[in-house]
Amino acid sequence: MENAIFGQSKLKYAMRVFGIENVTWADLFLVTGITVSSILASVLTGDTDPVGIVAAVAGVVNVVLVAKGSISNYIFGIVSVSLYAFISFRAGLYGTAALNALYFLPMQFVGWYAWRKRGNGDGGSSAVSGRRMNIRQRLVWSAVTAASVVVAAIVLRQIGGMQPWKDASVTVLQVIAMFLMVKAYMEQWILWIAVNIIYVAIWGVFLSKGEPHAAIMLTMWGFYLLNSFNGLRNWLKM
Repeated sequence: MENAIFGQSKLKYAMRVFGIENVTWADLFLVTGITVSSILASVLTGDTDPVGIVAAVAGVVNVVLVAKGSISNYIFGIVSVSLYAFISFRAGLYGTAALNALYFLPMQFVGWYAWRKRGNGDGGSSAVSGRRMNIRQRLVWSAVTAASVVVAAIVLRQIGGMQPWKDASVTVLQVIAMFLMVKAYMEQWILWIAVNIIYVAIWGVFLSKGEPHAAIMLTMWGFYLLNSFNGLRNWLKM
């Protein structure tokens, strides 16, 4: 009996350390859903895609843990962004591949350090304490985001980009959203929702063209979108 109690205590402690002591049905649905959906997509399309499946599952676990404020999300983030950089490169999304390899991957380590430093004031948990911007900060960041999109679109148009506004929007939104995530601001989720909607559309087009990995990537971004609403809800409660 004592061994059982001790085992349960160790399990609870481990879950607390990883910031997953409050697993919800929504969390289980997202992780189970992406796993089953990725396997089904692979089977139904006849395209055995272990790389895509691992990237999708790791990615959803990553964002689910972000939604819970768990610092351990960065472990799965390293796996996810590394594989997604590879998949994007193969699909010809060179900008997205570079963004993941040269920005998102290093930011996983920066984020881990920043969240560990911030903590939640509890010593026994690895969950971060989220925060919100004031009105002035929101206005400033909105202006910075809008100006950055315009500048990026102009640059892309000058170098011959086919869809400069779409490319500029999704790139700038991701860069700023990741920065706000590292700084533990709730407002990151508003940007992630926009990014996820855009990527659902992009991979939907790729799926119609028979692009490798497209079915699983479309599924992944669909679950990302669901989680971004869940993340916004969770962080509003913090």
